[in-house]
Amino acid sequence: MISPEIENLIVKYLSQAATATDLDILDNWIEDDKNHQAFKDFVKTHFAITLAMNDSGIHKIKEELQKEISREKRGYYSRRFLSVMKYAAIAIFFIGVGIIWQQDTFNKTQNTIIVPRTDAVTLELENGDVKVITEAGTAQVENSNGKVVGVRQGNKLVYDQGEASELVYNTLTVPNGKQFNIVLSDGSKVHLNSGSSIKYPINFLKGQQRQVFLRGEAFFEIAHDREHAFIVNAQDLNIQVYGTKFNVSNYPEDRDTEVVLVEGSVSLKESNLDKGDKGEVYLKPGYMGVYNRSDNHISQEEVNTAIYTSWLNGNLVFRNISFENIIQKLQRHYNVVIINNNKKLALETFNATIETEHETIEQVFNYFNKVYQIEYKIIENKIIIN
Repeated sequence: MISPEIENLIVKYLSQAATATDLDILDNWIEDDKNHQAFKDFVKTHFAITLAMNDSGIHKIKEELQKEISREKRGYYSRRFLSVMKYAAIAIFFIGVGIIWQQDTFNKTQNTIIVPRTDAVTLELENGDVKVITEAGTAQVENSNGKVVGVRQGNKLVYDQGEASELVYNTLTVPNGKQFNIVLSDGSKVHLNSGSSIKYPINFLKGQQRQVFLRGEAFFEIAHDREHAFIVNAQDLNIQVYGTKFNVSNYPEDRDTEVVLVEGSVSLKESNLDKGDKGEVYLKPGYMGVYNRSDNHISQEEVNTAIYTSWLNGNLVFRNISFENIIQKLQRHYNVVIINNNKKLALETFNATIETEHETIEQVFNYFNKVYQIEYKIIENKIIIN
């Protein structure tokens, strides 16, 4: 049952009258599977009613909808693509028009199919041996001496609890297009995003801090241990953890390292500073700390944490993100190569919500072509933007 408040937001969305705040509320509401289905049914009913009222065929609906999109672009889009219309356009693609496209109602602009590369998850042992990690069934995890130190359950490594006399590290590397999970020996959970790697001890040392090393993006759920501080090293940034949930984005090609705190408490400081130095910045839940690697400056701002953790649920959510940054994230999540020859377009900003588990890369770019008239072609499994 859709509440009157949500129904009002849906009506505003369908009439392109919703504000950015309205669409954020609607986006959060749709995250629930039951609400998602209810919204799809509502949208399909809306199109059915429109069809009956106009006494027309589906081609008429297609024609009118395309005219409406064109009218919105002429009347509301500047070169900066005003945010409300970007939200609405994405929402139409994401839930409404996407249904029609998937039924081949709209003509396809590209017939070539992109086949993403399939790369393997790997585990590097302490002696340098590299093992390929499969993602089906269960298997034992052994160290370089053949001793069982944990178990693999599908796409998750679970390490046995225990203490060590010396630190012995493993490094898990997750390629583009995949995600993987680890439960460390202290019970802490790490969810690794595409194109990421983490170096961690098989067991931690008693009386010493727990430390791991991250490149890429991960969501952490740290087991509380007052006697053993937990530190995430993200290149030149150390994140001191006090039993909490937070997201770290630390891709080498990005200018900034971003830390988004969902609950608990963390502090950020340059890795060459001691704890308590003036450069240490403490975050509160609902805030994001940003470390600029070029000037070593740490800033913070209040954010909607759901946007930055949406990848855990199979979504990509962009809010005022440059097209260049969007391309980087699409390449990681879909494991494809995207070449942008339109340098002016790279600086444009977009808002978007994409279901990576249900939307193919062809559908994503078909959307960009339909709504934003971004021209592209597919050559040898590469997407080239002109």
